[in-house]
Amino acid sequence: PFISGKDSLFNEYRLADGTLHPIPGTLLISALGIVPDIRHAMSMHLKQPGNLIYLVGKTGGELGGSLAVRLTGGRGGVLPQLDLNAARRTHAAMHRAIRQGLVQASHDPSEGGLAVALAEMAIAGNLGLEADLSLAPRNGDALSDVALLFAESPTRYLVEVAPSDADAFERLMGGIPHVRIGRVLAGTRIGISCTSGRV
Repeated sequence: PFISGKDSLFNEYRLADGTLHPIPGTLLISALGIVPDIRHAMSMHLKQPGNLIYLVGKTGGELGGSLAVRLTGGRGGVLPQLDLNAARRTHAAMHRAIRQGLVQASHDPSEGGLAVALAEMAIAGNLGLEADLSLAPRNGDALSDVALLFAESPTRYLVEVAPSDADAFERLMGGIPHVRIGRVLAGTRIGISCTSGRV
């Protein structure tokens, strides 16, 4: 059953010149899922200095519609494309890893990209991190630092894994694109490297 929704006909958006325009009627639907064991519910905040940070999934150069483009006033660009087969395999592998207790924290970079998601994880856990995004699995060979930092490519996870679970996590991921990109630090310093240096 649909347990909630929104049928307001008064939704508006504001153009750059400040004028308001109504949007067409939009149906929004909420859905529920059952969590059989709450101990397997995953949070995004970093847990422990010394833990490893993995990126699961490929990053592409799609910046169209991204938060970065919107905040900088840009227009156009390539929109992220979803590969349904890769998404199913990746989500299933992540589900198995979480159920087996191999994941300490996880966060998706769907709004703002990897730089924003890494910062959110660190701030939420009141811990620091260092990460090298030049290691990221990618769609295509050459990506700009801006794309590495802020692309909102779908089907990606940032994952915190204890060093003792790293081998098991990597084996479980198997053919799913994944790489260790960094580690959790004591303190609150955040260091992110790209192809041309630190930011």
